[in-house]
Amino acid sequence: MLELIKVSKIYESPGNTLGLCVLKDITLKVRKGRSTAIVGPSGCGKSTLLNIIGALDRPTAGRVLFDGKDLARMDDTELARIRNSEIGFVFQLHHLLPQCTVLENVIVPTLAEKNRFPRNEVEERAINLLERVGLKDWLLHRPGQLSGGQRQRVAVVRALINQPKLLLADEPTGSLDEHAAQNIAELLVELNQSEQVALILATHSIKLAEHMGKVLELSNGTLIDRTNSK
Repeated sequence: MLELIKVSKIYESPGNTLGLCVLKDITLKVRKGRSTAIVGPSGCGKSTLLNIIGALDRPTAGRVLFDGKDLARMDDTELARIRNSEIGFVFQLHHLLPQCTVLENVIVPTLAEKNRFPRNEVEERAINLLERVGLKDWLLHRPGQLSGGQRQRVAVVRALINQPKLLLADEPTGSLDEHAAQNIAELLVELNQSEQVALILATHSIKLAEHMGKVLELSNGTLIDRTNSK
């Protein structure tokens, strides 16, 4: 479903004619419904890698294939459609709209393609997902009335409302306490399996990464398989 072929990313760096190489010849395959963790310290390039996978940034070299299609050959309109309907994003900060209710926040991504799903089906799916993550009594509340863990659960549901094929989670528990982080980790695994959505999680937490089917370490711009490491 997703394939990276020798992907590199180099940023211009003052005083360095070669630039700063953040990613170096990254090769990766992700199948439908599988879960993958990318671990490494802050600043190692995890977010850059996820941004390239999610079509938010372009690599300096290499190719990114999504469902066999080369993202580099797509124009901005095509990339925007894929980001909205095929890929879900969860970030460290929830980015919920404070003036909207929980239910309205979840439905927002569907507004870009109003004719993709019937309106009644969208609302029914939103309510069903929110109930599954323990928020059935909070549908009409606003983000400011929720705990940090609850807000992040809303963000996860929002990322899934368009039934994406791929879910990207960038340090989704970074701002949460240990208990809330554990809940989010379990939620991501459960939804990864029940929704059959491929999940790529970037985190500095080995404990969180161990919930995923595959664990990859990003070190010196390259990926190292740590799946069986203790």
